[in-house]
Amino acid sequence: MAKSKSKPLSSTGPNIGIPEKDRERIAQGLSCLLADTYSLYLKTHNFHWNVEGPMFNTLHLMFMDQYTELWNALDLIAERIRALGYPAPGTNKQFSKLSSIPETDGVPAALDMVRLLVEGHEAVARTARSVFPAVDEGEDEASADLLTQRLQIHEKTAWMLRSLLK
Repeated sequence: MAKSKSKPLSSTGPNIGIPEKDRERIAQGLSCLLADTYSLYLKTHNFHWNVEGPMFNTLHLMFMDQYTELWNALDLIAERIRALGYPAPGTNKQFSKLSSIPETDGVPAALDMVRLLVEGHEAVARTARSVFPAVDEGEDEASADLLTQRLQIHEKTAWMLRSLLK
């Protein structure tokens, strides 16, 4: 989990039953998840715009469904960070420091796009999993629920995309 230099929004922070040190660790992990989600959103939207070939219609529509889901997830993750009392990262500079997903240069072939998106969804799943120890230690059921939902979506999406590569 990358370190974030976020400070709590107030000196006392929210009194929600999670100690500040735990809230900070969870917020740091969720910030990495937010950065990965945004990076994958951008990559998926880029591929939606630029996919070509015999699978154009299928992939164009599939990528649209995927980037829409990712876009909607951004608010859920950022708002959880805020509920924990920390600012959510929201700049390209912050996201590039926190994300584990590399940018893709140029326009890959359609099946390479699919492969890169599989890798991206698997990376987001790994990031989500890496936050669970902090969530468990802080007894933060709300963040655990969010992480579980994100894991289910990313693992299922990776499986569906992998199925296209057979």
